[in-house]
Amino acid sequence: MKKTGFLYDKRFLLHDTGPYHPEMSDRLIAIWKGLEEGELLDKLVLIEAEPADMRWIEAVHTNAYIRRFEELCLAGNRTFDCPDNQMCPDTYEVACLAVGGILKTLDMVMEGTLDNAFCAVRPPGHHAETDKAMGFCYFNNVAIAARYLQARHGLKRVAIVDFDVHHGNGTQHIFEQDDTVFYYSIHQHPSFAYPGTGREFEVGAKAGYGFTKNSPVLPGQGDEAYQLRMRRDLEPSIETFNPEAILVSAGFDAHCEDEMSDINVTTEGFSWIMRQIVRLAEQSCKGRVVSVLEGGYCLKRLPELARDHVRILLEK
Repeated sequence: MKKTGFLYDKRFLLHDTGPYHPEMSDRLIAIWKGLEEGELLDKLVLIEAEPADMRWIEAVHTNAYIRRFEELCLAGNRTFDCPDNQMCPDTYEVACLAVGGILKTLDMVMEGTLDNAFCAVRPPGHHAETDKAMGFCYFNNVAIAARYLQARHGLKRVAIVDFDVHHGNGTQHIFEQDDTVFYYSIHQHPSFAYPGTGREFEVGAKAGYGFTKNSPVLPGQGDEAYQLRMRRDLEPSIETFNPEAILVSAGFDAHCEDEMSDINVTTEGFSWIMRQIVRLAEQSCKGRVVSVLEGGYCLKRLPELARDHVRILLEK
């Protein structure tokens, strides 16, 4: 069994998005329940969050944006930049805790204390731009994590694999001119799928040309389409890029019972996806993979999805 970390902190529940908002604290409660009922908690290294050093957040987000977020939060504003981004007076501090917990987890992986990890954090991050909050996201957790791995641990090549059903526009834009971070996303497109980016011809620009890869999936498709595209697009890209670590934007909203999409991936389909990512990490970067929670809003299925996700990380 591998040494797998699990980042979870009850303070993440303090981010109050109000009634009827899909990105609610019950999501984390459901994930904890899944691991508890699966008798996995005692097999994991439990990690408690700590606030991030602001310099790491500033490596991705503008100082003006960070200050505006903090000030509006403290002033009691209920939304930030768009109606989707509901917040409360605790949201800024919780977002800083989420980033800090992820960076702490990365240190443990890079130092060899852990083989891999799952970070069950909120708020999620992959829609956040350098200076704009979008799609329930405030700080771009995986983008900050990638920059941290480069600056703090000296990695030259970091891959981000995003299987949330919504394209990670923020992550793509942050790295689209960068040849040191490879970004891959498989997501629903077109139809109503938010945010409308992530088409196949979006492949990066300037020095980053060819270091972005998108696999859009049509509404109504599921396991077979995901497996075909990941074999065709992700596997050869990772083998060529040869990353030193893989970060995962782990969104479970492509599940067939999740009302946030028209994609029909099964629970078994998500297990297949994660096994492929872990296999690629073992081939390229000594198994160093850290997954970070993004979407996934079906509370009935989140317990089993999180349980299976973590079991795969634990597999020898």
